[in-house]
Amino acid sequence: MKFVDEVRIQVKAGDGGHGAVAFRREKYIDRGGPNGGDGGNGGSVIFQADPQLTTLLDYRYQQHHRAKSGEGGMGNDCNGRSAEDLVLRVPVGTLIRDEDTGEVLADFNDPGQKVVVCKGGRGGLGNMNFATSTRQTPRFAQDGTPGEERTLRLELKLLADVGLLGFPNAGKSTLISIVSRARPKIANYPFTTLVPNLGLVQYKDGLSFVMADIPGIIEGASEGVGLGHQFLRHVERCKVLIHLLDMGTETEDRDPLRDFDTLNTELRKYSEELSHKPQVVALNKLDLPHALERQESVTRELQRRGIAVFPISCATGLGMQPLLDTVAEVLFTGRTDKLQVERPPAPRAEKKVSAKVARKAPAREAPVKKAAAAKKATKTASAKKAPVKKAAAKKAPAKKGAVKKVAAKKAPARKAPAKKAAAKKAPAKKGAVKKVAAKKAPVKKAAARTVRSGAGKASGAARRRRA
Repeated sequence: MKFVDEVRIQVKAGDGGHGAVAFRREKYIDRGGPNGGDGGNGGSVIFQADPQLTTLLDYRYQQHHRAKSGEGGMGNDCNGRSAEDLVLRVPVGTLIRDEDTGEVLADFNDPGQKVVVCKGGRGGLGNMNFATSTRQTPRFAQDGTPGEERTLRLELKLLADVGLLGFPNAGKSTLISIVSRARPKIANYPFTTLVPNLGLVQYKDGLSFVMADIPGIIEGASEGVGLGHQFLRHVERCKVLIHLLDMGTETEDRDPLRDFDTLNTELRKYSEELSHKPQVVALNKLDLPHALERQESVTRELQRRGIAVFPISCATGLGMQPLLDTVAEVLFTGRTDKLQVERPPAPRAEKKVSAKVARKAPAREAPVKKAAAAKKATKTASAKKAPVKKAAAKKAPAKKGAVKKVAAKKAPARKAPAKKAAAKKAPAKKGAVKKVAAKKAPVKKAAARTVRSGAGKASGAARRRRA
């Protein structure tokens, strides 16, 4: 059966029947009075959603639909028969729009849903309804009102829970044929699928969902290129989208990442709401050797964007169960945790940070270098002062030796005066020595030598007194 998802039709409701002008004429009855009946109501045009239909093919070849008009009134108080309503059945998911105003008149989402699009005309009243005490013979009746007439545009948007997206020859038809009983046309050339295909997927624990195979969408589809937005409308009602990336393509103008960005751009141009629907990204045709070679680079790039990747192969059935588990979780629970991954740290950012740290490092190390230079300066200053102290310490013993020699030379000549002179001169020299030691206190060795020399002089004076 040919798939038709958009038609333009003209519908008209039935007109109401006219009221009758009649008078009672019977033998032996004079002036029977008016007895004209009312006209019947015209039939309305009603659209009803039928789950057994999947196409608008019936309205492609029959574009004019008219409901019957009501019958006119008759004499003897007989009213006209009302016409039956015209019920037009359409597939579930049909959108009815007024062609002239663009107003949406009905949107069928539930099976069996009914909407009156054109209301039938009301029947006119007969002359018996206009008889009064002052107007006993009315010779007029009321005409029926005409029914509504409209030009409508019917758009079919398939009601599917899961939609398959991807460039032509990405493996969408093969995938739906594996997970459901749908048997779309499968061939090794692009644009094999020209109409959407629906398949019922039987999941675990009695759960099931409907999957739609959307024909291949290419660049510029939102503007009418290729099949255009003719099939983009079928994706609007899907709750979850499976985005298939063709990893086995060998043409120069095709790249999985470029296809991914192009298709998302077309979805965003067509509808902003459509671009925010959850997507399950699957890498298909991984049974081919050259597809495995580019898998790592494509996976790494998508994970850098925070998108989880599901490797599959429709030819061998690789990775089908994890893919269906993720789709079912998003569809039945609304959780999208598995569709996102933690983004790895960007290497460029680390380089920038390290460069900034390298630039700031000299400023922080400057105080340390200054402190080190100050310490070195103090060490050099102390090192320069130390020899002076040592020299002073070395000179002090030289003076002691001179005192001892003078005392030894003068002792034989005059013992008594020598003792007094030694006694008088020794404290003066000791005081001088002590003052030198007090000034040069840091040098402990020099101070110790002076103390010992003073003690030796005192013991020598005591021995001489005993003698």
